[in-house]
Amino acid sequence: MFYKAKYIVLEDRILEDYFMEVKDGIITTFSKNEPDEYEDLGEIIAPGLVDTHIHGYKGEDIMNCKPGALNKMSLGLLETGVTSFLPTTLTDSVERLNEACKVVGDEWKDVEGAKVRGIFLEGPFFTEKYKGAQNPKYMTDPDIEKLKTWNDLSGGIVKKIAIAPEREGVADFIHQANALGIHVALAHSDATYDEAMSAVNEGADIFIHTYNGMSGLHHREPGMVGAAMNSDAYCELICDGHHVNPASANVLMNVKGRDRVALITDCMAAGGMDEGDYMLGEFDVLVKDGQARLKEGGALAGSILKLKDGVKNVVEWDIATAFEAIQMASLIPAKSVGIDDVCGKLKEGYAADFVVLDHHLELIATFIDGKRVFG
Repeated sequence: MFYKAKYIVLEDRILEDYFMEVKDGIITTFSKNEPDEYEDLGEIIAPGLVDTHIHGYKGEDIMNCKPGALNKMSLGLLETGVTSFLPTTLTDSVERLNEACKVVGDEWKDVEGAKVRGIFLEGPFFTEKYKGAQNPKYMTDPDIEKLKTWNDLSGGIVKKIAIAPEREGVADFIHQANALGIHVALAHSDATYDEAMSAVNEGADIFIHTYNGMSGLHHREPGMVGAAMNSDAYCELICDGHHVNPASANVLMNVKGRDRVALITDCMAAGGMDEGDYMLGEFDVLVKDGQARLKEGGALAGSILKLKDGVKNVVEWDIATAFEAIQMASLIPAKSVGIDDVCGKLKEGYAADFVVLDHHLELIATFIDGKRVFG
């Protein structure tokens, strides 16, 4: 099967008026030569989006550990342009995290929508001051044996775990996690600049939802934000207009370079649903006016952002080109957790997981393995 678009977005360039050939769900060629039969998809073919930090969607939450919820979430994500994702846990009891990892491990291969590419453990090795919507009663120092258990229960698919760099035993934990092939990220922390940079130097390589849940940038103490900006680590960013001011997002992109910033959603169960009352883990959340906030205290409780809208937002805010925005929501997040060998780009030999966008970057269709699954 051949597909045509005015523009086809590759990892390093944009092809104009090309044809993309797909055989058995795999991209085989890009060519200017017009085939006898093809489907003209319109304006833009871009890689399927990759969300490496997402807790829930369509009323489902990873921490509910409900059989079938992962598949419902994966099907719902197709309407957001996401074709690959890391289901994400929260700080919770060891027993609950055991169960969540086992459920994802048992079901990830059988989802019918967006592909599960691993698990992101957001916690529980955090500190209280910037706890956000994480429960401090479960926060402890990093424990490699617990991580090994969660990874084993998942069938070895944990890709990333977030910790606070000021906790005890961080350096050894980072080394052992990295040896398991697990990326260590930093967040929900009141760490100093030196503590955060020390963790990066030991091997931590991602700051999650940069600016949110971390000590801020001050000219006498640069804090976690300063370390995020001044290190070579990847930086996640929630671009819903609520979590981070667009000007602050632009500052981060300018300092880091747009090839080190990964757009993520941090979406919770209310994503794709009506406004109203929801749960995030054990917490009551009110979703209103495009924001999810804890009923007690009013802190932001994840987001209800669709990743396709994050792409549109950074272009409309005039802080990224369309090409950069698409890469920040596909290739860069995939690179940040080492899954760019299977997703995040349109390339010969890769699965034909792609989206079709119009010239306003509105989502027209989503394809998985060369088959239209949304739109």
